Formats: sequence, C-alpha cells, structure tokens
Amino acid sequence: MRGAVAIFEEFKRRGLNISITGIPKTVDNDIGIIDRSFGFQTAVEVAQQAIDAAHVEAMSAVNGIGLVKLMGRSTGHIALHATLSSRDVDCCLIPEVDFYLEGKGGLFEFLHERIKQKGHAVVVVAEGAGQELIPRTDDQKREPDESGNIVFLDVSPWLKSELGRWWKRENPTELFTVKYIDPTYMIRAVPANATDNLYCTLLAHSAIHGIMAGYNGFVHGPINGNYSYIPLEDVAVAKNPVDVNDHKWAWVRSVTNQPDFLNNPKY
Repeated sequence: MRGAVAIFEEFKRRGLNISITGIPKTVDNDIGIIDRSFGFQTAVEVAQQAIDAAHVEAMSAVNGIGLVKLMGRSTGHIALHATLSSRDVDCCLIPEVDFYLEGKGGLFEFLHERIKQKGHAVVVVAEGAGQELIPRTDDQKREPDESGNIVFLDVSPWLKSELGRWWKRENPTELFTVKYIDPTYMIRAVPANATDNLYCTLLAHSAIHGIMAGYNGFVHGPINGNYSYIPLEDVAVAKNPVDVNDHKWAWVRSVTNQPDFLNNPKY
C-alpha cells in the first residue's frame, strides 16, 4: 500500500489521467480499517489441515509435541483463528503477546503439565512471535529487509531446539519428540475457497465502479459489512493487530487454558 501511495503521488505530480486503486490482498489480515483482507479465510482453512497433521503426529509419539508455524509477521490473526477453528491446539503464540520459556508460568512448565495429562501437546506459533527471545548477532540487530523493517528470524527451529534442550535437561531418561510442520507455501499456493472467491469478485466490481465514478487513490473494502472507498494514504499507515483485550483472544485463552505469561520472573 505504501508503494501504491508513492505511485499515486507520482501520477499527480506528472498530471497523468490514470486512476490507481489498492486491493486489500494479504493472507495475514494485517491491513487496517477494513474488516478483513482476501485470502485470509482460505489461509485459516488450510492452516487447520497442518494443525490436524501435527495433532496426529504428536499423539503418535511418546511425549510428543506438534509444532506448527503459521504466517503472521506482525499480527497473529491466522494463528488465532486456526486455533479457535481446530480446538486441538494447546498453546497459541502470537506477536502481540510476549511469552517466556523458563520459570513459573512459562511455556515449558505449561507444556510439561499438559504432556503429563494428555501424553502430547500441540503448539501453534505465528512467525513473528518471540522475536525478542531469539539470540541475534550485532549485524542481525541492524540488518533491514527489503521493506526497511528489521529482519525477522525463524522462530520455529529455534523453539524446537529450545524444547529439545529443556526436556533433555529436565527429563533425561524419558523419550521426547517434536514434530515441526511449516505449511507456509502450502497455504500460499492453494486456490481460494468459495468465500474468498466471492470476496474477490465483489472487490473487483467495487474497484471498477469507484474508478468509473471518478474516484482515485483509494482502497475498497468492507467496513462493518459495508463496502467503502478509503484513501490510500490512510490504509498505508493503518495497522490491524490482534486486540488481546477482545473476546476472540479471551476465547483462545479459554479453549487452550494456556498461561497469560504475565508473571515473567525477569521482571
């Protein structure tokens, strides 16, 4: 969207009679103002398949953990909705909620209790979660990506390694297995489901109607269910993080019974 704003400003500077409109496309659902971006519901649907596979793998192993990494660099919408849809997830980790591993109220303590109760556990982690916990070199702390943001490190291999070290330290005589699943490109590559197909059609019609009506430099999308035209500049700076004070995150906490991670022994 920031790129579309730059193009729009250049069109105006040159006095070109060209209309530009932004399409709210990101499966992460992190575009602000509108209700949702297209591709999100398809992503959640396919993410459930990965969670189901992790659940089966975890159940099939002694003291097994199924670890699933889902897309979501800055927001945890896919992880949250897939967790609620699956109901097999024991812990959901998202960028909006800091977590810690060791100590009372930490992830390791919770997973140990869950494994002793059920014999297995399933953890869903959004790719942007836990970035402050992963060790970084000085170069990695300064290195930007192509968009100018700090480079995100891969949380899941790090978390898998930490889980293995923890169990070996605390339970050296017991078997333990972490089954790690990364369905990123499986999710990105599938055809849109019926709901997203319909949404795309409505967005296409809305874009053409807006342009033919004389609007320019806008994004179209539903706000509280009503299709609206929103200035590109507003959408480019708007964010859509998970509201952890909202009922949906409360539902996740209720479904998983996971810690709130507020009693961090470091603070």
